[in-house]
Amino acid sequence: MRSPEAQQAVNEQTKNLCLYHYASCWFCGQVRSVIGKLSLDIELRDVLTEPQNRQTLIEQGGSSTVPCLRIENPDGTEQWMYESSDICEYLIGRFT
Repeated sequence: MRSPEAQQAVNEQTKNLCLYHYASCWFCGQVRSVIGKLSLDIELRDVLTEPQNRQTLIEQGGSSTVPCLRIENPDGTEQWMYESSDICEYLIGRFT
């Protein structure tokens, strides 16, 4: 468990992340589980209940595959990470 100050710092870092997902996707559930275990405040964008999220994923990320973590880099560029195992590894490595 983090101190309130450390959690606030993590929350600042997660403002540049969002996860494209849908509720019944098993692989998405794995990523959401890691997000919960690490107490990360990452915006979740459902691609089934909000069609515009799916469209954004296709247009900007290049694929409709979920889960997908959008990472906005400090220089303004974006990275779109599609494999659940890669996403989990990235989050664990960055936030533990």
